[in-house]
Amino acid sequence: MRTTLAINDQLLEQAKRRAQAAGVTLGSFVEEALRRELATGRTGRRPVDLPVSRADGGAAPGVDLTSNRGLYDAMGSDVA
Repeated sequence: MRTTLAINDQLLEQAKRRAQAAGVTLGSFVEEALRRELATGRTGRRPVDLPVSRADGGAAPGVDLTSNRGLYDAMGSDVA
C-alpha cells in the first residue's frame, strides 16, 4: 500500500542513511522499524513513580479548605 507521511527532515535523512548502510530500501527500513515498535506493546509513555505522602494531620486550625479566600488568607497572600 502506498501512503504519504510528513516526517521531520533530519529524521528522514537519518533513516535514509541507516537504510542505505543496511542495504535495504527506505520503505523496508521504515516497515521493519514500525514492526519492532508495534511488537513491543508499549504505549510510548514511561511509567511515572510518584511519591506517596505518609504525613499525618491536615489543614492548620482555622483554615477553610473550601474557600479560595480562606486559603489565600492562610498563605498571607493578597492574590484573589
